[in-house]
Amino acid sequence: MNTVLPFPGDEEGTEIDTLQFQLKIKCSRNPQAAKESSDPNELYFNHKVYSKHMTWVPLGNQTDLFPDADFRPVHDDILIALLRPGQEIDVLMHCVKGIGKDHAKFSPVATASYRLLPDITLLQPIEDEAAETLQKCFSPGVIEIQNIKGKKVARVANARLDTFSREVFRHEGLKNLVRLARVRNHYIFSVESTGILPPDVLVTEAIKILMGKCQRFLNELDTVPME
Repeated sequence: MNTVLPFPGDEEGTEIDTLQFQLKIKCSRNPQAAKESSDPNELYFNHKVYSKHMTWVPLGNQTDLFPDADFRPVHDDILIALLRPGQEIDVLMHCVKGIGKDHAKFSPVATASYRLLPDITLLQPIEDEAAETLQKCFSPGVIEIQNIKGKKVARVANARLDTFSREVFRHEGLKNLVRLARVRNHYIFSVESTGILPPDVLVTEAIKILMGKCQRFLNELDTVPME
């Protein structure tokens, strides 16, 4: 049996910081399989090991603490290994909670980025064919075309959707009619979660941590003797 411990040097997990799972499975032949069959799904039993085969093994008084709990992987169909007759897996795993500061594997954030809010200004009316060309220069939804007195007139509908491709400057008839800038005090943050926590929770918790760090810094400043 192989035991994977939470961190190097830890002898064993406890019920207050660890969930224990066991994966015990053995592959065998299917005696009822047709002789001419070459399909592993028909020839073997348990030849595919999935996350659903992991079972929770309570530690200490976890059964009393979580009487109705059914701890298991979020997805049951994650393929872990492929086996053949005579092969088996017998492993005891410890699931621990951590933060990204300890190890990147604990980070609940997939990607995080920010950009300044685009500011698009039309320096003069752009109409008809030029309006349609202008609309194609930007991401969908940035420029809309209105029908005013029988003319197609372009207007900025939602500058936030722009990706600053600068395609408009490739057109001689348009490059001097549009001004592209950024709002220097307006940031757009994009946070993608790995699925463990919703993005709005991630941002809220991150702000709390940042506020805590700022408060600790201020407290340390107050303890520094003034000369």
